[in-house]
Amino acid sequence: MYHAWFAAQDDPNERYPLTEVVYYSRSGGLLEVQHDMAALARRSAEEWKRLFDERWMRTTWPYGSGVWGKKEWVCPIVSDDNVVSMFEGGTNLFWAERFGREIGLDDLWIKMCGNSHTGSFKDLGMTVLVSVVKQMISEGKPIRAIACASTGDTSAALAAYGAAAGIPTIVFLPKGKVSIAQLVQPVAHGALVLALDTDFDGCMRIVREITANPDNGIYLANSLNSLRIEGQKTVGIEIVQQFDWEVPDWIIIPGGNLGNTFALGKGLLMMHELGLIDRLPRIVTAQAANANPLYRSYLTGFREYQPIKAQPTAASAIQIGDPVSINRAISILRRFNGIVEQATEQELADAAARADRTGAYACPHTGVALAALIKLAQRGEIKRSDRVVVISTAHGLKFSRFKVEYHEGTLRDVVGQYTNPPIELPPDIDAVRRVIDQRFG
Repeated sequence: MYHAWFAAQDDPNERYPLTEVVYYSRSGGLLEVQHDMAALARRSAEEWKRLFDERWMRTTWPYGSGVWGKKEWVCPIVSDDNVVSMFEGGTNLFWAERFGREIGLDDLWIKMCGNSHTGSFKDLGMTVLVSVVKQMISEGKPIRAIACASTGDTSAALAAYGAAAGIPTIVFLPKGKVSIAQLVQPVAHGALVLALDTDFDGCMRIVREITANPDNGIYLANSLNSLRIEGQKTVGIEIVQQFDWEVPDWIIIPGGNLGNTFALGKGLLMMHELGLIDRLPRIVTAQAANANPLYRSYLTGFREYQPIKAQPTAASAIQIGDPVSINRAISILRRFNGIVEQATEQELADAAARADRTGAYACPHTGVALAALIKLAQRGEIKRSDRVVVISTAHGLKFSRFKVEYHEGTLRDVVGQYTNPPIELPPDIDAVRRVIDQRFG
């Protein structure tokens, strides 16, 4: 009843099945998954809402997943038997009431995408890509393995879903530039882990070359493969659903390779076209100042864009100087009257620590988004009464070293304003009482 396909962004008549090993159009541009919107529109907006609500967090396979509960909008060509799911999505909206009050906002929420199987929002896209690969293998496609370049979270998601499906995986990581928690995940899941003495952009060049020839049987899993986008787009749909189908005023998202900005906008535009919502939020993409090519382009009104050499940042997953989805992200930001803001190492670290002191546990990438939020609130661009959602892309526990170094005062380029190191004392009751009295009066 429903159908989807790859289409060239510069020529919608150039189409390919989703089960074909193809990543680029004939002109070399990226492909996009398109859906038969006329068929989807035969079901009313209210009927779609009812269906999605009936499936929400239930156990009927595979619809309890936050992604596969919207299967018709995501990837209708995969049989239920070939879906590879760990019931990803369905992550909570945390009402950041205390933090919002501190920065002058009454209706601030954090979408906790890190509360997922591998600890990041990358699960949303990887469940779709690996499911399609399983479908392809069942149809006789000679795929030996799935490969990705990663700064950590993508490799964890690919390795976990590949392991669940019984499909070999290969991950290319920049040596010494990912956290221990991120490195050990693909190792534990049995992936072939290749640590290259380069940055993410260098890893990306290698994996694109390795997967360029379909006869090699190595399938590309990075976000330039639009199957990933189809899963990631559900985050925006899910946010609106969690607000009883009301649209927030702002959604702020960290930006590195920029597939997430495009995906967020794509899901919201789909809802708008099918009548589930009657307005669009504004989108803010937040970049680390040490890896800010989109921000630099934004300052020119997006008239100019130049890749840069990304500098080291605590927000390692977005340390990307040549994002593959730059054009797609710019198109979304234009549609959503979007803003691009940046955060220095000092700003992102302090923002994460400040949020932590109100009950959050923010990864450094979420710290970038929170720092952008603080700036926009201080400038009055975000108003006190606006409903704001910050997308937290990963769990803070994946970046424990970042937390430890901040509170130890050893984090590079940062003098922490909110440090709270342990106080070492002898086992003496009077010494303990003195410290308690000093702290609490």
